[in-house]
Amino acid sequence: MGTIRKLSRGFVGCCSCSGEPNTMPPAGVRIRVQDRHVVIDNGILQLTLSNPGGLITGVRYNGIDNLLEILNKEGNRGYWDLVWNEPQKPGIFDVIQGTHFEIIYQDENRVEVSFTRKWDPSLQGRLVPLNIDKRFAVLRGSSGFYTYAIYEHQEGWPDFDIGETRVAFKLRKDKFHYMAIADNRQRIMPMPEDRTPKRSQQLAYPEAALLTNPIMGDLQGEVDDKYQYSCEDQDIKCHGWICSTPPVGFWQITPSDEFRTGGPVKQDLTSHVGPTTLAMFFSAHYAGVDLVPKFRNGEYWKKVFGPVFIYLNSATDGTDPQLLWDDAKLQTLTEVESWPYEFPFSEDFQKSEQRGSVAGRLLVRDKYDMLS
Repeated sequence: MGTIRKLSRGFVGCCSCSGEPNTMPPAGVRIRVQDRHVVIDNGILQLTLSNPGGLITGVRYNGIDNLLEILNKEGNRGYWDLVWNEPQKPGIFDVIQGTHFEIIYQDENRVEVSFTRKWDPSLQGRLVPLNIDKRFAVLRGSSGFYTYAIYEHQEGWPDFDIGETRVAFKLRKDKFHYMAIADNRQRIMPMPEDRTPKRSQQLAYPEAALLTNPIMGDLQGEVDDKYQYSCEDQDIKCHGWICSTPPVGFWQITPSDEFRTGGPVKQDLTSHVGPTTLAMFFSAHYAGVDLVPKFRNGEYWKKVFGPVFIYLNSATDGTDPQLLWDDAKLQTLTEVESWPYEFPFSEDFQKSEQRGSVAGRLLVRDKYDMLS
């Protein structure tokens, strides 16, 4: 049986299948601010963000210089984005780039940074009327990093609709080939080249393609469609990809459903060919415009999305990929049990002592019951 390299909140050193941890204390968290980048390092991973844009340009881990697609431009590796429109006008896709960088908190146990973008009236029609604050946090001894954001629409600002917002990660196609989104939904995936006209045939809509000449011949005749990998929100807690050489897992963990719209049975995207991993907060997928937030008459609105956790794990060569998936599920339980987190520095994220609780019975009587 292989050995999982696991360093996360509540753990020190390497945690093996035998359950015998190394007692070596984890390194402190360090930050370096450069002209064009911000680098955060806790001795386990190194996170590189563009300055002041706050785009995720690099994730270094387990000897791999960058888990993100190095063939892509820096603005197309990891990012927050949204789709918005003025009333009755076409949608606009916006990769959110900050204009101001700030270190919010820094000591040897954690670093939290902020990338903000402010809206002003001269931008009307060209930029979504929101103040946006993207946050990233790295903790000591944590095998991953957290990200969350605060969106604010101030009173009197223009009307608009926001159809979708998310965090996207595009991983290295030369390394990440195995995808897992559930115990019974995981496999070696097609390559992105398999979806080109040379190797596939587009079907009824652009996202669906029949693989006619895939790089891996065993996939010939299959249909690939990113919507095949959708899940109900209540089940989208952990999903991601595995690299076999060296064995490394890249997992997107969502510990709570409270910041997503549509309720527990609303479906949305997870991971798909790319290799791509998404943290979806809301969208019109499977529901249409009824779930699209619409802001009218200058109403005030503010919302925190996240935090979500990007978890990294690794194992000895020859380890069954299932072991990395099982470890990611265990880490998901740790994150769920830790909710609501105590570390976010934003006062807009409500901590445990600021929250209430409701207990009791809910009786629902539908129209049929009342007539019978």
